[in-house]
Amino acid sequence: METRRSGTDRILHRRDDHRHPRRPSVDVVEQEHAPRRVLILGGTTEAAELTRRVVALVSRPELTVSFAGRTTSRAAVPEGVDVRVGGFGGIDGLRRHLDDGRFDAVVDATHPFAARMPFHAQAACDALGLALVRVLRPAWHAQPDDRWAVVDDVSAAAAEVARSGARRVFLTVGRQELAPFAACTGIELLVRSIDRPAPNVLADAEVLLSRGPFDVAAETELLRSRRIELLVSKNAGGSATYAKIEAARALGIPVVMVRRPPSPDVRTVATAAEALAWLAGQTAGGRR
Repeated sequence: METRRSGTDRILHRRDDHRHPRRPSVDVVEQEHAPRRVLILGGTTEAAELTRRVVALVSRPELTVSFAGRTTSRAAVPEGVDVRVGGFGGIDGLRRHLDDGRFDAVVDATHPFAARMPFHAQAACDALGLALVRVLRPAWHAQPDDRWAVVDDVSAAAAEVARSGARRVFLTVGRQELAPFAACTGIELLVRSIDRPAPNVLADAEVLLSRGPFDVAAETELLRSRRIELLVSKNAGGSATYAKIEAARALGIPVVMVRRPPSPDVRTVATAAEALAWLAGQTAGGRR
C-alpha cells in the first residue's frame, strides 16, 4: 500500500509490504522531502528502467526524459512522463532549461560514449547548485580467451581494420561514426545499427537494422554464417550487446575494441536501482 501525505510532494513513497513487514525494499525509500522535479538525460536501457521504476512508485511524478535525437526509434516512455527530443544548445542552453523548468535534480543516463553531454550536465548543475548523478554501466573487460586490440577512437579502429588483413568485418559502432571505415577498401563490411546509415556512407556495406538485446546463439550463428573475421565494437558495457563478444570469443574471432571517452568527476552509480536510491536521498529544492 502506498503511503500518501498532504503537503510537500515527494518523488518516492514507501510501499508497505504486510507479508514482509521487517524486510526493507532496496528500491523504495521513504523521503519526506525528495526532489520534486527531475530531469533524466536518457537514451540508455538504464534511463528507461529508471523511468519505469519512478512511475511505478510515484502517483504523480514530475519527471522529464530528454533524448538527444540520434535515433528515430526510442524506448517507450510511460504515460504521464514529459518527453523532449533534441539538444539544449550547449552548457548555457541546458542551464537555462534547468533554471526555467525549476528542476531539483538531474540524472545523466546518457550512453557511455556520450562525449559532451556529461560534461555539459556537470557544468550546468554546478552553475545552479543542482544535485547530479551519472548512471554509467561497468565497462567490459577482456577475458583470457579474448583477442582484443584496444584503440582510443573510431578512426583508430578503422586504421586497425585496414591493416588487419581481415576480408569480412562486422561493424557495431553505430551509424553516426562509419565514415572512417570508407578507407577500408577491399574489405566486405557488415554494419549493424538501430537506424539506417546515411546512403552516402559506406554505400557498398551490407546493413542489418536491429536493436538489442541479442543472445549468444544468434550472434554465434551470425558470425559463423557471414564468415566474419574481425569484429569492431565500442566498449558499451552491460548485457544487451555483450553476446557478440561472447560469440567472438567462442569462435576465436579477434575484436577491435574502442575504449570509452573520458567521464566527468561527478557522483556515479552503475544501475537504475542505485540511481533511484540516490534520488530518494536528495532533498526537495535540491540546489546544493
